[in-house]
Amino acid sequence: MESPAKVNIATLVDASRLGGFQWTIFGLCGLCLIMDGFDVQAMGYVAPAVIREFNVPSAMMGRVLGAALVGVLIGSYGFSMLADKIGRRPVLIFASIYFSLAALWTARAESVNELLAIRLLAGIGMGGIMPNAMALAGEYSPSRVRVTVMMVVANFFTVGAAIGGFIASALIPRFGWRSVFVFGGIVPLAIAVAMIFLLPESLQFLVQKNKDLDKVRRGLSRINAPLPVGEVRYVMEEENRAGMPLLHLFREGRAAGTLLLWVLNFMNLANLYFLGSWLPTVVRDQGYTTAIAVLVGTAVPVGGSIGAIANGWLIDRLGFRGVLTVLFGVATVSVAMIGQPALPLALLFTAAFIAGWCIPGAQSAINSLAAVYYPTYLRSTGIGSGLGFGRIGAIVGPVVAGILLGRGLAHRELFLVAAVPALISAVCAFTLRWVIREPGKEAITR
Repeated sequence: MESPAKVNIATLVDASRLGGFQWTIFGLCGLCLIMDGFDVQAMGYVAPAVIREFNVPSAMMGRVLGAALVGVLIGSYGFSMLADKIGRRPVLIFASIYFSLAALWTARAESVNELLAIRLLAGIGMGGIMPNAMALAGEYSPSRVRVTVMMVVANFFTVGAAIGGFIASALIPRFGWRSVFVFGGIVPLAIAVAMIFLLPESLQFLVQKNKDLDKVRRGLSRINAPLPVGEVRYVMEEENRAGMPLLHLFREGRAAGTLLLWVLNFMNLANLYFLGSWLPTVVRDQGYTTAIAVLVGTAVPVGGSIGAIANGWLIDRLGFRGVLTVLFGVATVSVAMIGQPALPLALLFTAAFIAGWCIPGAQSAINSLAAVYYPTYLRSTGIGSGLGFGRIGAIVGPVVAGILLGRGLAHRELFLVAAVPALISAVCAFTLRWVIREPGKEAITR
């Protein structure tokens, strides 16, 4: 008796035509990331109002901002490794429900210490969103558009942060800062309910784990993939590996690439969260109204949203190395400019917008680089571990800034210090050609 013919599932996905089923998946992943970005940045937008209500120093708010990022660090590692074991779909749904309930709890905080504890717990749920949304979007994308799709989906995080600024500036004067978290809790809960009914599991994951192959066949038909005739056995070219996924990041020649991705995440997220957490407060301290301060802060994610799309187009044509090197070089200059004394408001908006284009706009590229670098059995772990290590930088950035501001450091010197991580990122990006080498993936290093 003839054995079933082997068919590579990745080849079928690559031959598929993007249609409504895949766009629904990308849309749900994007909506998750919008609310993830909204909630992560929300505390930075409400910080001036919270400082006034609880009468606490800026340094204490730095700890609250850092607490959420500690939670994100835990969630990034924990949920990404769990997803590589049990699937992207259940982890993404659970993480969305978890952080939406935590956001609603944030709205009921009665002291800054309670706020700190709640934000720590909320961060754990938020940490599970990006790695799994990116992995799922990438695994339903044909290779010819995979990087572009992942960068567009990842960009929704920045869109959420930008929307958060506009929503916060509208809600806080009318309903107070707590209303921001009521909004940030109800919407992701509705998205999670939609995902329960509409979001499928990754086809590659199902094949790799030899789970419910009827779902694989149905999924292939829904993505317009060419279906093989006769009895077949779906396989993956990539071999699975047993044991702790985190350890495999440093095996089979991946150690240097993993470390480079971790450093890029650390430096870039240190800058991203420094700007998101402290830029509105610094602008307000310069004499502008809270509404203007929030809008200047919003220029960063707006620049990031536009930049991510443009950066994806450039990377498809020029590769990661050159584009990222230029972006981080420009980021070094723009961050340093923001802190210059007596900077006209129009120039301040421009510098913040350019910094957004180059910092959050580049983070989508770093995430996409990780997604194409790691195999399926490591994809969520690879993305999540890089983001997890980056969250250490995201914690260090706002906390150190709060300490320096508390000690009276001038804004000019503070932003010169903040330009250093961008410069280090530029050097790291330039070394991509020599550190990350993958057969058939010239776009990574050229």
